[in-house]
Amino acid sequence: MTSRSIKVLRGLALLAAVFAFGVVMFGAFVRLSNAGLSCPDWPTCYGRAAWPEQQHEIAQANQAFPDRPYETHKAWREQVHRFLAGTLGTLVFALALIASWRRPWARYAVIVGALCAAIGVGMYIKGEHHWSLLVSLFAIGLPLIAAIGLDRPGAWRISVLALSVVVFQAMLGMWTVTLLLKPIVVMGHLLGGITTFALLAYAALRFAGVGSNDDRYAGLRNAVIVGIVLLLAQIALGGWTSSNYAALACGTDFPKCLGQWMPPTDFEQGFVLWRGIGVNYEGGVLDMAARSAIQIAHRIGALVVFCYLAWLSHRVSRRGLRGLGVAIALVLVTQVLLGISNVHFGLPLPVATLHNGVAALLLFTLLATLARTQKRRDDAMFVSHGYR
Repeated sequence: MTSRSIKVLRGLALLAAVFAFGVVMFGAFVRLSNAGLSCPDWPTCYGRAAWPEQQHEIAQANQAFPDRPYETHKAWREQVHRFLAGTLGTLVFALALIASWRRPWARYAVIVGALCAAIGVGMYIKGEHHWSLLVSLFAIGLPLIAAIGLDRPGAWRISVLALSVVVFQAMLGMWTVTLLLKPIVVMGHLLGGITTFALLAYAALRFAGVGSNDDRYAGLRNAVIVGIVLLLAQIALGGWTSSNYAALACGTDFPKCLGQWMPPTDFEQGFVLWRGIGVNYEGGVLDMAARSAIQIAHRIGALVVFCYLAWLSHRVSRRGLRGLGVAIALVLVTQVLLGISNVHFGLPLPVATLHNGVAALLLFTLLATLARTQKRRDDAMFVSHGYR
């Protein structure tokens, strides 16, 4: 592996990470503007590669899908999001292919996995859904096996693993439409996007040489990992809140809920993960007590994460990583203020979208801190270690 190839990997990982962040932001915009079902089919939009624009195309779309009248101002959002996700998938495939190139078996696993993904989409369009699912499982499994078996450092394996995650993320996007915004699927789709961004961002950090020459920061590692786990759990809870349309379940009151410290709640119904299929979840199906329970749980989770990450930022700063500690604190405070603003101002679309983006940025600050606690080793200096 030449130094030029290392530079290509570094640049491609960075580009893919930045692009993934953009896809996460745009996906939040689509979801929060209630455009998630604006294209009732997948991966086409009313049977078209793009979306209907001419009057006769719109008439044909309404005739083909009488239960889902065409909404001009929404359909383009969903289909553009799919185009962006497809572009990201291409970038991740290129990254995985380069990372696995010197190991023929891993390279072929990546290539065949990508072909299976393409074949699976074609089968789905033709209505062969069961065969499409089977082929898609191969598309996920082959890169996963390659990532596990690859005898290279972490960033290389992560680059291949990201391909499996992207394929599964595409399947979640399909199920988001076909299962009519089922909350567990919508939440999973959000987590899939965040996970894709996290993998690519961490790979980019390691390829860029972020790390330490020794183990001086190793004592921070477990604390940072706990912070990442807590933040991911809170992001999942935020996705559950959004997918159940519970963001304004407490009205515009904060810190109280509907004017009370403890309004009527139904936590049991609020956290039923599976309610069968065939139900259209657009607009939500839960009563106010269940939605209030979800919103209160999200607020409690936010308080726990805030306290822990505030302590972590202080500890990171005290251990000599002042820049990272300050970054964690600043992004954390921004995220909390955006969350409060969501409630106080009645969930304005720009603020709600930023709330999703800043959550990803907060995760990035923790990933950068985690990378800094690791030894600076083979990920960025593979050539000097004689690997070919």
